[in-house]
Amino acid sequence: MVWNQTKLEELRAKFANNHGGEIFDPDFRKVADKIFSKTGTRLAPYAGVPTFLSAPYMQVAADEPDFGNLQVAITGVPMDLGVTNRPGSRFGPRALRAIERIGPYNHVLGTAPLFDLRAADIGDVPFQSRYRLELSHDDIEKRIGQIVEAGVAPLCVGGDHSITHPILKALGKKQPVGLIHIDAHCDTGGAFDQTKFHHGGPFRNAVLDGVLDPTRTVQIGIRGSAEYLWEFSYESGMTVIHAEEVTGMGMSAIIERAKQVVGNAPTYLSFDVDSLDPSFAPGTGTPEVGGLTTREVLQLIRGLKGINLVGGDVVEVAPQYDATTNTAHAGAQVLFEILSLMVFSPSIGSKAS
Repeated sequence: MVWNQTKLEELRAKFANNHGGEIFDPDFRKVADKIFSKTGTRLAPYAGVPTFLSAPYMQVAADEPDFGNLQVAITGVPMDLGVTNRPGSRFGPRALRAIERIGPYNHVLGTAPLFDLRAADIGDVPFQSRYRLELSHDDIEKRIGQIVEAGVAPLCVGGDHSITHPILKALGKKQPVGLIHIDAHCDTGGAFDQTKFHHGGPFRNAVLDGVLDPTRTVQIGIRGSAEYLWEFSYESGMTVIHAEEVTGMGMSAIIERAKQVVGNAPTYLSFDVDSLDPSFAPGTGTPEVGGLTTREVLQLIRGLKGINLVGGDVVEVAPQYDATTNTAHAGAQVLFEILSLMVFSPSIGSKAS
C-alpha cells in the first residue's frame, strides 16, 4: 500500500462521517448488526442491572421452572461451605456479574456468543440454608437437574469447587461424562474432618457415584504441596498434566492431548481460578505459585473448539482478596470463553433456532 493524498481522501470518504456501527468487512458487519442500533449506539457496559457477561436476565421459578427456548442457563452458585482454607467464594458470582468489559465478540473463535446462542442469566441456585453443606449440594443438584431435564446446558459460577460434584450428578445421571479440569489441585482427595463433601474431593466423589468417567478426564495445571492427596486420580485412570510440564509440552500439545482424552462424547469443563498463578489471580482461597498465565489459559480453552461440551463452571473467585479485581476479571473472561465454546458444541450450538 502506498500512502498518499489520494489514499487519504479515499479513507475520509469512507470513514470520516460514519458511526461506530457502520462496518464494511462482511464478517465484522455480522457482529456489528447484532450489537449496534441503527443510530450507532450500543449498551454502555457500566449501565443497567449487572448480569453475567451482560446476558439477559431471565427469572426462573424454583419449582415448576420454565426455561423457555434457552440453550444455555448461566447460574450463580454462591456457596463456600466446603473450603479448606480462606472463605469468601460465596461472593464470586456477584463479583463476576460486576465485571463490565467482557465480550461481546470473541475474535479468536469468531463468535458473539450471547447473540449466537439463546443464553440468559437465570439468577442463583435457590438454597434452603446458608449453613448446611450437604443440603446445599442437594439444592444444586436439583437446580441443575431441572436445567438438564429441560434440554438446556448449565454454565455455573461458584462458589467453592465442591459445587461441581452435584452438578456432575445431575449431568451424568444417565451417562457418565468426561471432564476437562483446569486447576492447581486434582480435587480427588478423601474424607477428612468427618466429611467427604469438601472442595478437595468433588471428582473422587463424582467417579465413585458413577457420573464421571475417569478415563475421559484430564486435569491440567496441577501443582503444589498437596500432590500426596491425589493418588485417586492416577488409580482411577485420569490424565494429569502438571503445571511444570506446560513449558516443555507446549500448549498446542496439551490441547491435542485433552481432545484425545475426552474424545467426542459429552464433556464438562471445570475451571478453578487458582489454576492461574497468584500474580494474575490472587483472589482465591488456596493460591499456589507457579501457575498458568491468563494467556495460556485462553489459548487452552480456545483450542478446545468443537468438543462435545455439555456444561461448564468457573469457581473459587474470592473477591475480598482481590484488591485490583483482576481475579474476577480473569474469571469472567474464562466464563465468556466457555460460553463461546458452547456455540460450537454438537450438543448445544447445533440445536435448531
